[in-house]
Amino acid sequence: MADPVRIGLFGGTFDPVHTGHLTAAEEVRSALGLDRMLLVVANDPWQKSDRDVTPAEDRFALVVAAVADHPHLEASRLEIDRGGPSYTVDTVRQLVEAVPDATVVVVVGADVASQLDTWHDADALAGMVTVAVVDRPGAPPAAVPEGWRSVRVAVTPVDVSATELRRALGSADPADRALVAATVPAPVVRCIAERGLYASGR
Repeated sequence: MADPVRIGLFGGTFDPVHTGHLTAAEEVRSALGLDRMLLVVANDPWQKSDRDVTPAEDRFALVVAAVADHPHLEASRLEIDRGGPSYTVDTVRQLVEAVPDATVVVVVGADVASQLDTWHDADALAGMVTVAVVDRPGAPPAAVPEGWRSVRVAVTPVDVSATELRRALGSADPADRALVAATVPAPVVRCIAERGLYASGR
């Protein structure tokens, strides 16, 4: 009997996707020996209701551009096609329905690991997945709530935030342009320009 397919699920708003996301996805996939790593673009990210979010189709196009040179990473539009609020538990159920023997690993940052019990239908999700907590080398370990299967993966730190990049993308300042060049893959920069995104620095 073949071993179960091991699928990594790295969900996010990706507004915009950057090298920090790609580095974490690649290094978790390699460290855990995953067969697939999906970058799942949130349709309606319920945790980002406090700000305007770039349309999902635009964010998906950026992730498609980002993974073009990463053959082990896949852009996924599961949550976009499903519509409505994006809950990880629904995405996992959809994956398991499509691949019944799959083992699903959900990738989360250390900054949100302690909040897993606040996620939608958290008890059900905890019984369905292993959580890969992305730790920065040298940082104190994140606390994972009881009842969750978890593994910690130290990844190469990339000191950038999407909030910072949205501002920098709307700026002509040389320092901001250098930040973008260093942390946003060139295909993503081209896609942003083609779609006229972040011109206001939002």
